[in-house]
Amino acid sequence: MKSDMELRRDVEQQLEWEPSIDGRRIGVTVVDGIVTLTGVVGSYSEKWKAERVVERLAGVRGIANDIVVEPTAERNDTDIAKAAVDALKWNVLVPSDRIKVKVENGWVRLTGEVNWDYQRRAAERAVRDLPGVKGITNLIAVVPGVAPEQVKKKIEEALTREALLDAKGIEVDVSGSTVTLRGTVRSWAERREAEMAAWSAPGVSEVRNQISVRAAA
Repeated sequence: MKSDMELRRDVEQQLEWEPSIDGRRIGVTVVDGIVTLTGVVGSYSEKWKAERVVERLAGVRGIANDIVVEPTAERNDTDIAKAAVDALKWNVLVPSDRIKVKVENGWVRLTGEVNWDYQRRAAERAVRDLPGVKGITNLIAVVPGVAPEQVKKKIEEALTREALLDAKGIEVDVSGSTVTLRGTVRSWAERREAEMAAWSAPGVSEVRNQISVRAAA
């Protein structure tokens, strides 16, 4: 099992290896496998990518992303909102007429209703890299329309198909349009894969990921 010092070194090296991230501006601390990221970056996209890089590492049991975004090019909220609306309109995966944008102090708030989770995630991706964005709150709801037993079956089938997952260690409960995942997996990345598989089912409006990551032997 990796020590916290070894895991910290792995995280720092991985951040330095990622060309879209300035690892020199990001601080890393590790306690009991929980990685905390601090520092200041120039875009929300860089903050988001830093977290994605870390969660792929073996031994990571949790992440606290306390990185602060200070955009290199300041834009007022009106400009950011207009750019966000245009980005949603140009994205063919997003039903832009069903999504509303609100921006306050550089923080983008997305609301509305869609039929699939991939549409909700596509909307967030569309505005993630816009200049001036400091953060995103995605409150877009997925409208339920599938029976719970069908949702449960589709999720269990999706988990079984995932090559990176040991589906035997995951339990799926469905109540209405809410999915709860329980069990134990080998890594933080595997935990996230299970959650994404759950979100892939039609009609899912909420995923409660209660899966724990077991310490590596």
